[in-house]
Amino acid sequence: MRVLFMCTANSCRSILSEAMFNHLAPSGFTAVSAGSFPKGKVLPRSLTTLARAGIRIEGLSSKGCDAFEANPPDIVITVCDKASGEACPVYFGTALKAHCGLEDPSDVVGDEGVVSEAFAATLARIEKRCRAFLDLPFDALGRDELQNEIDRIGKL
Repeated sequence: MRVLFMCTANSCRSILSEAMFNHLAPSGFTAVSAGSFPKGKVLPRSLTTLARAGIRIEGLSSKGCDAFEANPPDIVITVCDKASGEACPVYFGTALKAHCGLEDPSDVVGDEGVVSEAFAATLARIEKRCRAFLDLPFDALGRDELQNEIDRIGKL
């Protein structure tokens, strides 16, 4: 199963989601990320947050949805409010689509401790959602049931 985490810039929340999912995922599951208007670079704070959590950062990059045209995902999850409701590119075809919004920790203003805590809290919420997703009984779920579960997890 291939999951695409999508946001506007693909520099923070979708990158954190991709990395956390792949950190936790068993064989046969993989995540990628993209942006509707990619920034072209990952926020350094995103990479620092992941590294501090012991999560690999190699290979993470900011890219657009066209990077997956030849290999579309099974599930597309938007993670920022700016991407909520955006039409997923047509080549994503029958992929399940859900919105699991996250506040942008890069918008937090404050000293180093406050900003670091915002990033850590966002990563913790992503971890909770990824664990809930990966704990699903995939063999027992039909398409509609899986859609309902993804929608439920997006509210955690």
